[in-house]
Amino acid sequence: MTALVHNIVFDCADPFGLAQFWSKVTGHPVAADDFPGDPEASIAQPFGPTLFFCRVPEPKTVKNRVHVCLRPAGDPDTEVKRLLEVGATMVTDRRSGVDHGWAVLADPEGNEFCVLRRSASDHPVATD
Repeated sequence: MTALVHNIVFDCADPFGLAQFWSKVTGHPVAADDFPGDPEASIAQPFGPTLFFCRVPEPKTVKNRVHVCLRPAGDPDTEVKRLLEVGATMVTDRRSGVDHGWAVLADPEGNEFCVLRRSASDHPVATD
């Protein structure tokens, strides 16, 4: 017996606001029945788990134990620039050379994620 990953959950203060950021990241819309002030919001992914955003009372205080790795469809450096423009912040830049490394960014609520320069299988499991 096995299990499939159904959701990736982001604890946050503003579920709808954070879902809007991740909607820009992924190019997929926030669920039509989610609105500002809702305690939960989601983004269905056509190939993969739903991104689910859940309000929690406490702020993020330490490094994520699990994170999302993104593999851009185009140039990784251009994608990092785009993500910074839509509200991400740079945590650690581990890019080196044309094909190597990754950038660790944070979403507007401080959740770390990576932008890979190569395929996901080439990325180590830990971030900075």
